[in-house]
Amino acid sequence: MDDFEKKPFENRGIAFRGLGRDPLVQMQLSGCLLVSIVLLAGCLIPLLVLDMAQTALTNLHLHPTVAMLVLVGIVFGSAVNLPVTVIELDQEVPVPVYPPMGAWVPFPRFERMQKETVVAVNVGGCVIPVLLAIHLLRFLLDGGWRVSSVVLVGILLNTAICYRMATPVPKLGIRLPFLLPAAVALIVTWLGLGTSEFEAYRAPVAFVTGISGPLLGADLLHWKDFKRIAAGTISIGGAGTWDGIVLSGLMAAFFA
Repeated sequence: MDDFEKKPFENRGIAFRGLGRDPLVQMQLSGCLLVSIVLLAGCLIPLLVLDMAQTALTNLHLHPTVAMLVLVGIVFGSAVNLPVTVIELDQEVPVPVYPPMGAWVPFPRFERMQKETVVAVNVGGCVIPVLLAIHLLRFLLDGGWRVSSVVLVGILLNTAICYRMATPVPKLGIRLPFLLPAAVALIVTWLGLGTSEFEAYRAPVAFVTGISGPLLGADLLHWKDFKRIAAGTISIGGAGTWDGIVLSGLMAAFFA
């Protein structure tokens, strides 16, 4: 093949190699890489959180099988809200109505007006953590006066701080700094039970103290503000697996 016949292929090679230096192509490749990383992180983060949750439950001296059952109950119980009471409102508020098959069905979402707020408790975000805390209290009370004192001080302190920092948001609920309850629980636990002889009690104390702040301080002590929030439904622990009650207790138990 002579030089004339080789030249088109050489030009193609030069053009093809030049694509790697094209700013537009580089931006497209970077965008694809960024989207891939975000999608991968979106798949891995929930798995890492669930693994951390199982480890935290195991730290509470639960058998691995029991810990797994509790975790499954928290996850699937997030979809169940148990009505507790109804609060009459001074004005009507819009309440979303979803299709029977769930919100993912491609039908329009209608709204109806309601002059009351339904207060409910979430099974996964409130009922199961509270029952677990009650179960752990029996173990903690056998730990002596020091363990019991740290539990009492931790509950009172975390409740007071969360009550002070919680903010009622109209039409939404109670807003609370995400890491605050777990941080308070960890500080109290380590200051009171930092020595090795109390190592077995640290995770249960941190869990009980961690859930007390959001439950008592942020939710129950702000009960009088539920009417001012004026939402169609207020669910205590309503975010389920991602609610502050669950996450605060599990994070405290994991790091304790």
